[in-house]
Amino acid sequence: MKKNAEITVLSETVRVQRIAQEDFISLTDIAKFRNPDAPADIIKNWLRSRSTIDLLGLWEKLNNPAFKLVEFDQFRFEAGENTFVLSPKKWIETTGAVGLISKSGRYGGTYAHKDIAFEFASWVSVEFKLYLIKEFQRLQEAEQKQLGWDVKRNLTKINYRIHTDAIRANLIPPELTGKQISLIYASEADVLNMALFGITAKDWRDANPGEKGNIRDQANASQLVCLANLENLNALFINEGMPQPERLQKLNRIAIEQMEILTGEHSRRLLGEGGQA
Repeated sequence: MKKNAEITVLSETVRVQRIAQEDFISLTDIAKFRNPDAPADIIKNWLRSRSTIDLLGLWEKLNNPAFKLVEFDQFRFEAGENTFVLSPKKWIETTGAVGLISKSGRYGGTYAHKDIAFEFASWVSVEFKLYLIKEFQRLQEAEQKQLGWDVKRNLTKINYRIHTDAIRANLIPPELTGKQISLIYASEADVLNMALFGITAKDWRDANPGEKGNIRDQANASQLVCLANLENLNALFINEGMPQPERLQKLNRIAIEQMEILTGEHSRRLLGEGGQA
């Protein structure tokens, strides 16, 4: 889900935010369904309830290892009393809660993790809760479809040929020697590494001790596309019973051809040959 989004629930605009890979829904916007002029008062009234404190405490225990249980117990003891008043900000600051967020600015107000927000919506109006869940699910489905489109679009970009000669020279895999082909490699991953990069994972780590990750983490988009193709072809060759040296030689040749196509080198050579004819 994108960072900021909006859904319409029974004519009310409800803001949704993506925070730390979790979805948070505006309680302020939900509360406006009951009292558009003083939504903060609706939230405070909800927080006064013992059942609300129990709900929030249970959620934090399940999801927040830094939740302050002693402070929570004090709120739980006082909840329901006529003199008990609790604001979202006080709850967050006192207990270290992460299920509620109090924000200022354009997207300001009180937000809650979707688990909590749905319960608050039920307290405000069961009807509103059901429509909220429906619209929230519709938002997620729409963004999943958009994600699928973005993946297809990015793959198209990935396959677009790279034009600079300097980059091309660094991307075309080296043709392996007979000695390299005859070696028996411990893993199929290294067979692919040799075919595409001309080096094993261990040799790359030894040569690049200061780099994070592995050789594939350093690969660019075109190399990753080529690698995916090589993985499929290697699986096919294994099923056919092809010996590892033969597979490596074929995969290396295929990697060279595919990278030449992806980088435009192949078409440039063909044009050159045509001109000479």
